[in-house]
Amino acid sequence: MMKCIGIILLFSCFFAHNLPGQYFELGGILGGSNYLGDLTPSKFWTSVGETDIYSGIFGRYHLNDRVALRSGLNFGLIGANDAKAINLDRARFMRNLSFRSNLIELELGVQISLFRYQPRNLQKRLTPYGFLGLGIFKHNPQGFYQEKWHDLQTLGTEGQGLDNYPDKYSLTQISIPIGFGIKYALSSNINIGFEYGMRITFTDYLDDTSGFYPDLDELARKKGELARKLSWRTNEILPDASPPLPGAQRGDPKDLDWYIFTGLYLSYNFIYDFGYSKMKKKAKNKCPKFGK
Repeated sequence: MMKCIGIILLFSCFFAHNLPGQYFELGGILGGSNYLGDLTPSKFWTSVGETDIYSGIFGRYHLNDRVALRSGLNFGLIGANDAKAINLDRARFMRNLSFRSNLIELELGVQISLFRYQPRNLQKRLTPYGFLGLGIFKHNPQGFYQEKWHDLQTLGTEGQGLDNYPDKYSLTQISIPIGFGIKYALSSNINIGFEYGMRITFTDYLDDTSGFYPDLDELARKKGELARKLSWRTNEILPDASPPLPGAQRGDPKDLDWYIFTGLYLSYNFIYDFGYSKMKKKAKNKCPKFGK
């Protein structure tokens, strides 16, 4: 009996000592979104001029002063235009493709702070952190033609869905969010922060551009003239240009597309004491010592 009581007392001491470090954080973020793919100036960098808006809400459950579980629901717009490469890449400029796509993403992951973060007592109120997770997102690339945006996936601009061509790509995909941030406690409940997160994806069709031109005549017969016009757009710059042969390169299938979210956030810490401070002090003073 005494042994059981001792175990319960020890557990109570441990519980009172550790529970206050756990709390829930809820916030919102606003910033810019970019993409890396076949329509960016380089596979390593994107154009600041093609930054679009991004927003989201997130929750983080802090297990201790350094580790938190995180989730977020994010909304972003990405896009790019070959026409902006006029002074950078002549071939890309002549290709003349463009797109935009709305993104909806749900992410789950873990966040690890470099320093201890203690908003409760404001003694440790600033820390950088890194994060890694898993996400699922929905996208829908669109092309602008004759004053209207058109869904590109349904048109099969690279022959998707035709005989002897690949199937249509999925508009729902998996991503790996990875990035870093920095946060600061304005008070025990209010945080501000900055976050930069890249999303590694497993698709090359964020921009509807990946591989090769299809047989444009067959595409027009089976998918309509709009599909042909949005598949090959060089003739909008050079009206006398000859259509590409089937299999001519349209994109680079070796490099998958990424997207990037960068933003500033404001969040609230739900720190409930429930008398644990008094319990901790009492437990510290009255926990029994065994073995004597």
